[in-house]
Amino acid sequence: MARRYDPERRTRIIDAALRVIAADGIAGLSHRTVAAEADVPLGSTTYHFGSLDELLTAALRRSNENFAQALRDSEVCAVEPSGEEAGAGLADELTRVLGEWFAGERGAIELEYELYLAALRRPALRPVAAEWTESAVEVLSARTDPATARALVALMDGVCLQVLLTGSAFDAAYTREMLARVVDGCALSGPGRPRS
Repeated sequence: MARRYDPERRTRIIDAALRVIAADGIAGLSHRTVAAEADVPLGSTTYHFGSLDELLTAALRRSNENFAQALRDSEVCAVEPSGEEAGAGLADELTRVLGEWFAGERGAIELEYELYLAALRRPALRPVAAEWTESAVEVLSARTDPATARALVALMDGVCLQVLLTGSAFDAAYTREMLARVVDGCALSGPGRPRS
């Protein structure tokens, strides 16, 4: 009997891996649990992904696409006025994007960050985690310089982690103020420090 051609199988396996991680965490991920979730033979998972790190890399890359796409689809990339309004507009738009992200399914956000933070213990995931940062920096660099874009990404990461780890609500007013400070260069000012 000829093997059935299934061009979507790899995608289904990645989707199944994301569901397994969402339900049981990374500790629950195995080729066997993913094969069962995807309803494919165990050999299919090992054929497409020789190791769990390869499967995790594909899952992380898929989850990275969500936030980067939200940034690309937003007004962040829109050309806007110069001067003070420019910084305020960027801070407003980034706050809106984060607010919409947190208004969605919290489990999806937790899944994305669980995969992202898995790079701490799994060096194979680090380049993919870095891809997320670089992708977001590239999008934001259309509106500001690359150093400020990198600082904005770091701040957004920190805000997201604090909200997720503390179980608190997303504070849009605080986030907008902090983003505006970074955009406007106020983050460098403070007691005893010259304003740049």
